[in-house]
Amino acid sequence: MRWHSVALTDVGLVRQVNEDSLLDRPDAGIWAVADGMGGHSAGDVASEMIVSALARLKPAANLSLLVEFAEHQLLAVNERLQALSRERRQVIGSTVVSLLACDSHAAFLWAGDSRLYRMSMGELERLTTDHSKVEEYVKHGIITREEAHNHPDGNLITRAVGAAEQLFLDCNIVELNEGDRFLLCSDGLDKHVHEREIATAMVGADLPTTARRLVDMALAAGATDNVTVCLVEVLP
Repeated sequence: MRWHSVALTDVGLVRQVNEDSLLDRPDAGIWAVADGMGGHSAGDVASEMIVSALARLKPAANLSLLVEFAEHQLLAVNERLQALSRERRQVIGSTVVSLLACDSHAAFLWAGDSRLYRMSMGELERLTTDHSKVEEYVKHGIITREEAHNHPDGNLITRAVGAAEQLFLDCNIVELNEGDRFLLCSDGLDKHVHEREIATAMVGADLPTTARRLVDMALAAGATDNVTVCLVEVLP
């Protein structure tokens, strides 16, 4: 399989510093979005450490090896962030969602509430499940999915790189189909733009136009957080 990708990030309308980081490596089949937490000189450092670690990965002989190498890098970053947190006496961490493609399949790893979507055959599917308090509320029937969109606890995540001594990454795999489009994004997009709006924006236009459209939609809705999108399209 071949793929084409475009990535775009914006500080938003409220924050002074962009704590999001992104990785766009179509040559290696590796993409990632990380959303840092801990404030300036902490969250941005954490997200950049994640992206830098994944950027050091080289194309692997098969997908399982690529996933193994990515997990190793993220676990190492977790250890370094834990040490930095103890040194600074503050929690320093970052979400991560990463897409790893090799041959006809792709794996994705994540921790936190940065998301991966797939648009296939005109249907948008969210492939990741948020590690967040709001997601737990929905799971246990406390609130509906619609109520979750603007819930006041929307920023409370339950898992992140650097947040605990042990890092637990979720991982899954999908088969690649010609024409599939994947969207990796920080929650600065989905907290302002509804999934049905994302689905509409994902159809029709080329990747640069689509990326710009998604970020502009978040900005038009207030963009209280940094906004980052990375789009990957499977080519014929």
